[in-house]
Amino acid sequence: MEDKTMIKQTVLFKNKPRIISSYSIAGPKEGAGLFSHYFDLILKTDSFHEKSYEKAERKMMEHAIFNAISRASLNPSDIDMLLSGDLLNQIISSSFSARRFDTTYVGLFGACSTMAESLALGASLINAKYFNYVACATSSHFSTAERQFRSPLELGSQRPPTSQWTVTGSACSIISSKGVGPCITMATFGKVTDYDISDVNNMGAAMAPAAMSTLCAHFNDTNTTPLDYDLIITGDLGKLGSEILIDLMQYKGYKLGQNYIDCGQAIFDKTQKTFQGGSGCGCSAIMLNGYFLEQLKRGEYKKILFMATGALLSPTSSFQGDSIPGIAHALVIENDDLP
Repeated sequence: MEDKTMIKQTVLFKNKPRIISSYSIAGPKEGAGLFSHYFDLILKTDSFHEKSYEKAERKMMEHAIFNAISRASLNPSDIDMLLSGDLLNQIISSSFSARRFDTTYVGLFGACSTMAESLALGASLINAKYFNYVACATSSHFSTAERQFRSPLELGSQRPPTSQWTVTGSACSIISSKGVGPCITMATFGKVTDYDISDVNNMGAAMAPAAMSTLCAHFNDTNTTPLDYDLIITGDLGKLGSEILIDLMQYKGYKLGQNYIDCGQAIFDKTQKTFQGGSGCGCSAIMLNGYFLEQLKRGEYKKILFMATGALLSPTSSFQGDSIPGIAHALVIENDDLP
């Protein structure tokens, strides 16, 4: 690889920004899935003792941020910047949560790609030595997402086979060059990609082309192949979207094999009737902060490629019959203590 700090879409981090702390919260359904032992908090009810699901989602994010900061043995005043986003209109879960923290704040909308987007931007700020500590957070909630993007739950609308289940969950990572933890060595920023999918119940098909675009850009920029990573993780393509991505990558000359996993496809048990699996900002967020980072720390993996995908739609665009643009951002995260 050339000795540069940026190659086309990929930024190389030479000052070792690290994920020094993380915290994950999962809803009851997510806590009944295959990764329940890895989430820091599993809610008993998805209302989280609040009067509305929207307020419950906000509370989840606040809780995740506070506990990630505490786990790093820091105070909220130590955080130089909060980067966060979510799925609700005007990203209110994030901006309303930011009121609780006396720190600079940048709100992000990358839809379900927000965890990777915030980590990539946070690592860039730490690598440039602008800040010492950056908090990166996101959230989603099944009931808030369904109410906003599709049909109110009270209608009891039948879900089609291509649909996914929006994960109720929130997670936060603290990034710094001070401390110990997995190192973010590079990030590949994605381009908006649109293959003219307009079905709001088929997010996997809408996002898979964006995932292909970013993966190919990453491999081309870094002169690597899928075999150079212990694990390649996509965010929430689900079963159908993952199959589409595998086919698209095969067409591009890259084979995704046994070292490929999708968070949406993996997070729920097959008996939980989620059709194509999980989706939402919280899907890849709680899987990364709950499971994959722990496996890196344990030495089960040395080098992973984490890529979260997002569908950049809104109710307004869907009601007007627009297609659904997609985006994907990727990070290389390593345990550099391993030989």
